[in-house]
Amino acid sequence: MIKLTMQHFKLVITYISILCLLLISFSCQQDTSESRDHLVFRYNEHANITSLDPAFAKDQRNIWAVHQLFNGLVEMDSDLNVIPAIATSWKVSDDALTYVFTLRDDVQFHKHELFGKDSTRIVTAQDFEYSFGRILDDRLASSGRWIFKSVKSFKAIDAKTFQIQLKQPFPAFLSLLTMKYCSVVPKEIVEHYGNDFRAHPIGTGPFQFKIWEENTKLVLRKNPTYFEKDEAGNNLPYLEAVAITFLPDKQSEFLQFVQGNIDFLNSLDPSYQDEILNATGHLRATYAEDVNMISGPYLNTEYLGIFIGDSTNVSSHHLLRKAMNYSFDRKKMITYLRSGIGTPAIHGFIPKGLPGFDNIKGFEYEPELAKNLVNQYIEETGNTTPEVAITTNGQYLNFCEYIQRELEKVGIKASVNVIPASTIRELRSKGELPIFRASWIADYPDAENYLSLFYSKNFAPNGPNYTHFKNPQFDEWYETALRETDANLRAKLYTKMDSLLISEAPLIPLYYDQVVRFTQKNVQGLGINAQNLLELKRVSKTN
Repeated sequence: MIKLTMQHFKLVITYISILCLLLISFSCQQDTSESRDHLVFRYNEHANITSLDPAFAKDQRNIWAVHQLFNGLVEMDSDLNVIPAIATSWKVSDDALTYVFTLRDDVQFHKHELFGKDSTRIVTAQDFEYSFGRILDDRLASSGRWIFKSVKSFKAIDAKTFQIQLKQPFPAFLSLLTMKYCSVVPKEIVEHYGNDFRAHPIGTGPFQFKIWEENTKLVLRKNPTYFEKDEAGNNLPYLEAVAITFLPDKQSEFLQFVQGNIDFLNSLDPSYQDEILNATGHLRATYAEDVNMISGPYLNTEYLGIFIGDSTNVSSHHLLRKAMNYSFDRKKMITYLRSGIGTPAIHGFIPKGLPGFDNIKGFEYEPELAKNLVNQYIEETGNTTPEVAITTNGQYLNFCEYIQRELEKVGIKASVNVIPASTIRELRSKGELPIFRASWIADYPDAENYLSLFYSKNFAPNGPNYTHFKNPQFDEWYETALRETDANLRAKLYTKMDSLLISEAPLIPLYYDQVVRFTQKNVQGLGINAQNLLELKRVSKTN
């Protein structure tokens, strides 16, 4: 009998995993020199990808995959600056209403037989005219059509020149164009596949589509004609392929990472948080030798929203809104429930890193003040036992239970309801949740993106104002900021709006999130950015 040691067992498991990935990623006709494991980047997406069409790149799961396949006029660098992509340069008119982009002449679509003789063709301005028009087509029902609400018209001037005219100045417009909705797609391929373009994507990105077995695996291959090069003149990307699995359970995902079967783990989950990190938010010694951890600011504010559109909702009373904000220790919450990952939201709603964040005084832990506010509420209303209900999904139950206990200490009885995230979204849009846990991840790096949640003309379900907050002064400042082209003056308006939100308290800010990434030691070049975009074109792996 042969006795296998744990080391032998791990070697067998690793060999089987590598063999499976290679069989998925490469056909047997291809050169074996291309099928080395260190050329394949492997990650798991626990939430299933629903579409590879950029017109439906709404969620992070779709955005990450679409980002590898498509390009737009412009893109973001790691510091959230807008930089050229397919456009080499652009000019903005003095009145900030007209944008003229000059395109590269060497960007090709991924190969497809429908392109004819050369199996590809060069991207032109007419392709952007078609792509943008497609987003606005009612028949498509793209979730990205809101991007063009400030656009008056767009057209191709010639093959290399594309013009966009706005209805009114919108300072964040270039940032909007970095979103994946604004990717270029080829008309002949889209019209051939129709709705099935979602599963037959043809773009210009660093990787091209290979295989997608929905809910099982997705494989992307290197685009050999990609137009970008690195600083030394080497062709990008460095990797040969990207292999994505779809394990729904985060604990299983973590075990696959620990066994070396996937290269990358994004964010923390309570199921393994204490296993990999110590109380100070650092890697435990058992993982430090094999794993790299990188973290940085994330344009994501976690909060509890309070629906104030219904005066019969007890939690909508202004005294209780403030009492709830003062009732719990955000610093303690981050230390013990997040292993120190994240920043307590003791300022405004705008996260650090965006113009408009100005360390304004927000809500800190003041339990005696919270008790006084509750007593004042009781005197004014005669309701001696105020009760509130908080709705969350299972992932954030520990936070809500902590807040529940702290609320009861200051005289507010609280219940916590746990329902699926999809149901929360539906009921939140209908205004049927008195208090709901939510997060706001920036679609584009401008504080207007956050403040739009409290603009009265954005009431849900027709916009993102889920609290139904309405304040004439806030609306006036918001509309002024949309027209203001001076960045400093606009930032001051943002700060004023943020301060007003704190004084009115239609929400309970919890924490400003951090991007946390874990990789195997042999992964190089995987950076980090405040939008948590997965950028793989400069990633490489060593043996």
